[in-house]
Formats: sequence, structure tokens, C-alpha cells
Amino acid sequence: MKTYNVAIVGGGPGGYVAAIRAAKEGQTVALIEADQLGGTCLNRGCIPSKTLLRHAEVIEDIRSAKKWGIETGELTFSLEKMMARKDQVIQTLRTGIASLLKAGKVDVFQGWGTVQADKTIRIEGKESTVIQADSIILATGSVPFVPPISGTDAVSYYTSDTIFGISEIPESIAIIGGGVIGVEFACIFESLGTKVTVVEMANRLVPNEDPDASTVLLKTLKKKGIRVFTDTKVEAVGTRPNGKAVQITDANGVMQELAISELLIAVGRRPNLAAIAELNLTMNGPFVAVNEYMETSSKGIYAVGDLIGGWQLAHVASAEGIVAALNASGHRTAMDYKVVPRCIYTLPEIASVGLTEEEARKQGYRVKVDVYRHSANGKSIAMDQKDGFVKLIADETYGEILGVVLVGPHVTEMISTPSAFIHLEGTVEEMANMIFPHPTVSETMFEMAAKWLGTGIHS
Repeated sequence: MKTYNVAIVGGGPGGYVAAIRAAKEGQTVALIEADQLGGTCLNRGCIPSKTLLRHAEVIEDIRSAKKWGIETGELTFSLEKMMARKDQVIQTLRTGIASLLKAGKVDVFQGWGTVQADKTIRIEGKESTVIQADSIILATGSVPFVPPISGTDAVSYYTSDTIFGISEIPESIAIIGGGVIGVEFACIFESLGTKVTVVEMANRLVPNEDPDASTVLLKTLKKKGIRVFTDTKVEAVGTRPNGKAVQITDANGVMQELAISELLIAVGRRPNLAAIAELNLTMNGPFVAVNEYMETSSKGIYAVGDLIGGWQLAHVASAEGIVAALNASGHRTAMDYKVVPRCIYTLPEIASVGLTEEEARKQGYRVKVDVYRHSANGKSIAMDQKDGFVKLIADETYGEILGVVLVGPHVTEMISTPSAFIHLEGTVEEMANMIFPHPTVSETMFEMAAKWLGTGIHS
């Protein structure tokens, strides 16, 4: 039986990053992956969805170009070619990960890994084998959660894992779930000409994000022709002669039936616990409980990513993977969640970091909030993308930046700037004293800071 210093179960953004970092710490490392390297993020999540959202963005620009005096003729597109490009992007990144693991001398095992209490791992693949490790990092990710809706056992539907296998553009689709996954797919399908309906149980879209951001997103989606039902419960799904049906009830108890061609259930994900079925780990609800060092209740066994809940973001899983790898290699490094940028790749995009206004007040800060709208920004006007804003949440006593919310074009690229300010405990005055390039969307952060201070030029 081969032995390793560190073994990682799961090759997603938490697992493969942990494997590479542990190898750089001089450890002998094994990585077990049951499917494809890159996990959900690369193969069925972040990367394929953002590739298709890029296609959607181009389609939207072409449609808007008529207003700008650019005539393109009839717009046509091939779903088959779009999906082929998506697959090409995925394969390129898979190959890159495999090369990094090979360069780090990480042994990769293809198969299902089951962890035993004695830190052996039984791997079932083309060939069955057992390995031993001094430390183990669990990074098995999550699977789509399908709520107990009446009729789902008899009606075909897609989840966020299976939707990328769709072969025809549906005439209409209902998306159950108005969170991050649901609204991103709403933008994708709307760009393809599908009649889209989004049903969300909470009283607003993306309920975990800033309410003002939800309001702008709702307004934009409705402008695109997307039907949105919030504060609405799905009672049942069923089949009809020409497709499918979704029965919904709103907050007032009014029931109606939606006639659709296809159905996507995107209400969230649940942890994949298959690899740890034989361990008796302490749980935190449905998730594996860990301490600040990413260690589980079993000494020498760590867990990261969707398996432990929390943010359930790929970049957070990678950060947790690095912390787990360091601690599995003999360090004592705690995980710090103070600065976690959060991105939603809708059209317009939403990005945020730090505390919300409510969280800041609960923590005892004297909070001052200000907003600067893109309708006054030259680059946004030139791009014809004015439906957005920047919001600054800061401590009025010392001017420390506590949180930032961005809505608009390319804001997922901009969010690293306020993230750096929060990480360095920067102040509003320091941001206002920076020289931002003009014309850019990013200069709205300068305008926002200056407005907060009462020294704004364009506000």
C-alpha cells in the first residue's frame, strides 16, 4: 500500500489547489478525483456558464448596435457551435490543471475515494486500490439540491449540472430559483430568444445580496422581457400536451399555472458526503464542521469548499484549500473570511465585498452610506450601459471602508480594488485621493468616495 504525506479527495478548485500547494511545501501528495479535474466549477459551473454569458453579452451588443447606427442584418446563432466552444474552453483548462499537477509531482488517481477512520482511502475506478496518508483534505464539493416539489418524479427537468447538455434552444423555460445560478441562466436563455420565467420564494431576486442591487437587476430583467415572480412558492410541476406546467402561489394565495417547454431547478446545492460515509465527523447542519484551521473533528482530516458550507464560492474553496494544505504540512494558519468578493455575472453584473449596511450597524460601527449612479459616468454612457451604481459603506468615525457594492458593466473585474482597500483597512479619503483613469467605469469609485466626503465634483 502506497503512503503519502497528504491525500486530497476531490479535484475541484479546493482540491487541486490544495494538492499543488501541499506539493510546494515539500509533501508527497495524492489527489483522488471521481470525474474530471476542475470539479463542478470548471466542468458544470463557473467556466461553462461564464462562457455562455459571454456569448449572451455579444448577442445583446449586436441587438443594441442598431440603435447606434450599426446594421448587421438578421442575427443567427448555432447552439451546437456555442456548446462546442464551451467544451473547448473547459478542455483547455482541464489540460492546464493536469499539467500543473504533473509538474508538482502529484499522483492523480481516477476513481471514487472513500475515506476510512485510519486515514486509508479506498479508491474504486478502472482498478481498485488503497492508499494511506498522514493527513487528508476532503474537497468533494456539492451536488444540486432538488426540493420536494410535487410532480418532479414524473417530469423531466434540468439542474445546474445537467443544463449544459441541452441540445435545442427551448421556446420557453421556467427557472425555479432566483439566486445567483437562476438569474445567470435567465440572462443566457433570454439572449437565445427563449421566453424566460423566474420563480423565487424570497421577496426579491438574489436575496443574499444588496437590496438596491436586486432592484436594479429586477428592473433590467423585466426590461429584457423576462417574467419574474418573487415571494412565490412552486406548488407542483406536471406535463401538458405541448410541454410542461408549473403551478405557483403568490404571497396573497393566488394560484396560477405557467405553461413552459422546459424546466430548470436551480435553488441551490447540497454537500456531497459520499466519500465520508464511513467517518463519524461532527456536522454543522448538513455540512462538515471545521475549525478556523479547516480541520474536522477527526485530527489530521481537513475539509474545504462546498462540503463545509459558508460562501460556497470557487475562490473561497481555493483559499480554504491553501489553508488546509499549509496546516496539513505542519503550519498553523487560520482562515480569514474578512475580505470575500462576491460576483454575479448577469447583464448587468453585480459585485460586492465586505459588510452590508445592516451587518456594519450590528457590529457597532457609525455607518455612513453613499451611492453614485452610472448614469453620470462618461464611459457607462458611451457604452449605453447606464443601469448601475456604486455604493460605499464606511465608518463615519474614522472613514474606514467597510463594504462596497457595484452594479454595472465589468464590475466583477473592478471589485478587487475595494477588496484591497478593505484588506489594508483603507479609508474613504485614501480612495478619494487616488487618481483613476478617465474615461472608465472604475472612476465611479473615486466619485463615490468624493461624494461620501462631500467633495464630489460630479455629484
